[in-house]
Amino acid sequence: MPATRVKEAPLTVASIQMEPLIGATERNVARSVALIEEAAAKGAQLIVLPELCNTGYVFESRTEAHSLAEAIPDGPSTLAWLDVARRLGLVIVAGITERDGALLYNSAVIVGPDGLIGRYRKVHLWGDEALYFAPGNLGFPVFDTPFGRIGCHICYDCWFPETFRLAALQGAEIVCVPTNWVPIPGQDPKREAMANIIVMGAAHSNSVFVICADRVGTERGQPFIGQSLIVGQTGWPVAGPASQDGEEILIARINVADARRKRNWNDFNQVMRDRRRDVYDEMLGSGLKPGWY
Repeated sequence: MPATRVKEAPLTVASIQMEPLIGATERNVARSVALIEEAAAKGAQLIVLPELCNTGYVFESRTEAHSLAEAIPDGPSTLAWLDVARRLGLVIVAGITERDGALLYNSAVIVGPDGLIGRYRKVHLWGDEALYFAPGNLGFPVFDTPFGRIGCHICYDCWFPETFRLAALQGAEIVCVPTNWVPIPGQDPKREAMANIIVMGAAHSNSVFVICADRVGTERGQPFIGQSLIVGQTGWPVAGPASQDGEEILIARINVADARRKRNWNDFNQVMRDRRRDVYDEMLGSGLKPGWY
């Protein structure tokens, strides 16, 4: 008898573009929860929030950053996101200022209906982040969730193609990107943001879905560009880009299985299979073990 094909339900995902206020953690988390509830009411099951969305981004000093940082999972921000994830049956990926002993990390917390799924610590620090944060020390983990295998990068991580490739090689189907994109010198205002181009190329080159949640507003003189987007596994946007200056929720319906089933570009080429492992190391020298891809 022929094998029975499994009927797969589409997954509804959301990118939340919001404007955190520096130092206003309680207000920021409450605002994020309200937007999460709004996205869930529209059917979202997997929701991504911006980088450092609980504290804001532009710290005046390490002392200020340390005073705003929280432990994971026992800090109030993570507890609030855990509560709404349990209550509404969601997976949430949220940027957070993490404290681990004396060290601070620019992190993302991944929570689900059954509790903490994991955390990611930003590997590639941007600008004066290095004055406050230690570089991430967890590598590029991939997490099993009720809605698929999820990788996570934060902002500047996306400028390094190795990040997406290592996630895909470990079996990631979706890469979630909490981010705080800033203006790039030389940007043509008539063109899409460079960040959009980079994540679209990464999605295409690795056959993964990418959900980017950026912030908006100007904080202590630093503007942020918005333009959050959700990218399909072929590299084309399926929602967004969002506006450059307003809070917004992007919603998209995706079939996660397409990240695996539709990797063949033609009768000859498949992006993972065609890698020249005789020329470069299977896992790019990372020491990681490949997943099922």
